[in-house]
Amino acid sequence: MKLLRFGELGNEKPGMMDANGIIRDLTGIVPDIAGAALSDEGLKAIHEVDPARLPVVHADTRLGPCVAGTGKFICIGLNYADHAAESGLDVPPEPVIFMKATSAICGPNDPIIIPCGSEKTDWEVELAVIIGKRAKYVSQAAALDYVAGYAISNDVSERAFQTERSGQWTKGKSCDNFGQIGPWLVTRDEVEDPQDLPMWLTVNGKKMQNGSTKTMVYGVAHVVSYLSQFMSLHPGDIISTGTPPGVGMGQKPQQYLRPGDVVKLGIDGLGQQRQNVIADPE
Repeated sequence: MKLLRFGELGNEKPGMMDANGIIRDLTGIVPDIAGAALSDEGLKAIHEVDPARLPVVHADTRLGPCVAGTGKFICIGLNYADHAAESGLDVPPEPVIFMKATSAICGPNDPIIIPCGSEKTDWEVELAVIIGKRAKYVSQAAALDYVAGYAISNDVSERAFQTERSGQWTKGKSCDNFGQIGPWLVTRDEVEDPQDLPMWLTVNGKKMQNGSTKTMVYGVAHVVSYLSQFMSLHPGDIISTGTPPGVGMGQKPQQYLRPGDVVKLGIDGLGQQRQNVIADPE
């Protein structure tokens, strides 16, 4: 299934995409794409609903983040060997973990907002993993059972904030609209192998990233299991699993986003995103 959320910012409703690509309204079926709805039982109940009996949502309706109730937005750094190389860094001996503030989360086609004082706002297409049930001390063999589904994430980053100022990476990752998620959550039963998904990103029509989850250093099962050794993962938590090469920081010369740019990105089977780049209106 493809589950999504639609409507005005802050007032999104739950929905799904039917087999014909029509958005259907799940209001009254589930409170939101969150919590118990993400469990195996919750997903099974949604799957048993006949989409043809649900109201149609206009195709031009805004899409919000495909999941609600996210308590943690966890990111994995340098998780593609070729991206680590373009960053001039060694492949880490264990996954690099950092957090993105949940206030950065926005819809898949909401704009990228260049924060005040930014000179190095960058792009990163990533596979996002959405947790479906509480995970603590889980094994790699069982880890994917705790995944509700997968989505596209644009882990937008301000490199000067991230790497040129003291402290952690979080402040370079957490600006408003630095976390586009969606367009929809594809349930795990429809993703045969999360380690074999081609992914790409363009800026103003030019292909900048062209990779595959095949080249992840630490795959989805490893990452979910690893994180669960240090913290409980809860329904709606998002894990953004790293990016392939081709980010702006890795260009020669380096290239960063400016107001007026257009970013498009996609992962096979998970849809596409499109973002206009704007200056912070505040």
